[in-house]
Amino acid sequence: MKKFFCVFALLAIAVACFTENIEEIVQKAEQGDSIAQRTLGYMYFNGVGTEVNKKQAIYWYTKAAEQGSCVAQYVLGVIYERGEGTEVNKKEALYWYRKAAEQGYADAQYSLGSMYENGKGVLTDKEKAIFWYTKAAEQGLVTAQYDLGLIYYKGEGIPVDKEQAVYWYTKAAEKGHYYAQYLIGVMYYKGDGIPVNKKQAAYWIKKAYESGLESWAKKFWDENELWKYSDED
Repeated sequence: MKKFFCVFALLAIAVACFTENIEEIVQKAEQGDSIAQRTLGYMYFNGVGTEVNKKQAIYWYTKAAEQGSCVAQYVLGVIYERGEGTEVNKKEALYWYRKAAEQGYADAQYSLGSMYENGKGVLTDKEKAIFWYTKAAEQGLVTAQYDLGLIYYKGEGIPVDKEQAVYWYTKAAEKGHYYAQYLIGVMYYKGDGIPVNKKQAAYWIKKAYESGLESWAKKFWDENELWKYSDED
């Protein structure tokens, strides 16, 4: 959900850059301007400068997507996956996510990976899920980094690989993902796939607490007296 809002925030900025009224934007869109088409999709979807009209939004997003707009392709994927203004259609969502993912759009790569991981609109395929998660993670998408850590740690459909789990948890933790911070802290404390390092455990558990995972982090901190290993306390 947060990613979808981020995309809409970017589109909102694009809309703000248009000084034309909606009639002028429609004219540009009808002439084949993909930016205007994508902008109209946003305006109709959110009721910006016009009434909400999800059907018109889908129409214009589709026009832009067919011209190769990866943002429009991704948004269409979300729309069809969630049934926003249309019936849920997982296969259509998969189609548009793939189109955007193949252009290197990280959010679409993650969403495509999620569909393969969970068997949405396609047979479950952990290897393909990992492939697309990795593509997104390598671009810095924190949710993909965290999910890769989980997959490698649990060995869901693949062999357990604690080294890869540590690598991707650390990447996500460094970006402030509090579950990743907590889990890498626990792994350091227990020596789970990584040498025991109580100072690193204390560092990451404290980070998780400060990032918002207060109950779990505080409990682990107190039960294991991690304050003894913290350079700051």
